[in-house]
Amino acid sequence: MTWFDIGTMDDIPQRGARCVTTPQGRIGVFRTHDDRIFAIEDHCPHKRGPLSQGIVHGAAVTCPLHNWVISLETGKATGADEGSVRTIPVRVEDGRISIALGEALLAAE
Repeated sequence: MTWFDIGTMDDIPQRGARCVTTPQGRIGVFRTHDDRIFAIEDHCPHKRGPLSQGIVHGAAVTCPLHNWVISLETGKATGADEGSVRTIPVRVEDGRISIALGEALLAAE
């Protein structure tokens, strides 16, 4: 697994997100209120809404289009909704965030 540095914890506000564009698609990188970092595909499984523009609460994000709630831990839609997005491995070392995508080049937004 190859790790790609995408920035620092300070680059993402608490209960916020940023996007990283990869050859495999857009990845949303989220920071919770208690400073946990998660990365998932940046599209809702319902209508492909941009999850990075949603509301982060606990370890979940609510899609800004139709209010689907997606677990940042598992990528699965919660409640009665079905569907999921891929989760991306994340690590934080000395305040720097890295994600693992295999052999891919990244362009941060």
